[in-house]
Amino acid sequence: MTITIKSAADVEGMRVAGRLASEVLDMLTPHVRPGITTAELDKLAHDHIVNVQQAIPAPLNYQPSGYPPYPKSVCTSINEQVCHGIPNDRALKSGDIVNIDVTVIKDGWHGDTSRMYIVGDASIAARRLCTITYEAMWKGIQKVRPGARLGDIGHAIQTFAEGQGFSIVREFCGHGIGRKFHEEPQVLHYGRPGTLEELVPGMVFTIEPMVNAGKREIKEDRKGGRYDGWTIVTKDRSLSAQWEHTVLVTETGYEILTLSAGSPPPPAFVLQAAAAA
Repeated sequence: MTITIKSAADVEGMRVAGRLASEVLDMLTPHVRPGITTAELDKLAHDHIVNVQQAIPAPLNYQPSGYPPYPKSVCTSINEQVCHGIPNDRALKSGDIVNIDVTVIKDGWHGDTSRMYIVGDASIAARRLCTITYEAMWKGIQKVRPGARLGDIGHAIQTFAEGQGFSIVREFCGHGIGRKFHEEPQVLHYGRPGTLEELVPGMVFTIEPMVNAGKREIKEDRKGGRYDGWTIVTKDRSLSAQWEHTVLVTETGYEILTLSAGSPPPPAFVLQAAAAA
């Protein structure tokens, strides 16, 4: 396994790309309301990335081995959709939850982040799923420091989410990121503490747990008997949520590279830990 270690100059480039990705989500936030289609959200994001940020939407025409080219500039995953939902003409309705996943390329560097949005008035159960998933991501982030192991991150996420009665998707994971969209290492959202690769300063990767309200099993979304090549749903059609940040391992801990003015604040337990440090 070859994990790229970023220099100070590399990190500065990734800070810019990460902030831009998060600013796309800031821009989209007031538009995520009942009646708008995910295709309209995709166009807003595309135009902002290309025309305002002078950057490139990484998902557009992205084609890893075994997949068709991805046809849109962001991913929009609604309700039971776990990940990689393709924007279309479906209008969002009150009660939906939707993940919007944005990756921006700026000066060759990738910034990758996603957020959950609650459309109109959602159920208490849906809101709780989104909140617990956000907190699970931060439980993993808090484990990032030199000398820790990737298994520490996964274990923290898994034990927290499962302790709340939810399940962790295992087929998809976080990943190293830099000049390539997906690099080593893989960052599992489950596992055993003290296992897998040791974290060292200069490593950059995403932490992006997918948490299901029901069972953890997933499947391809075959509406009408056809599969679009990308969209994944929960097998039991329960709700699924995901949050994502890009994280740098620093000399003393971690730095979130995908923050902007509109980023949701960290959970109270993160702020309390920082105050106690």
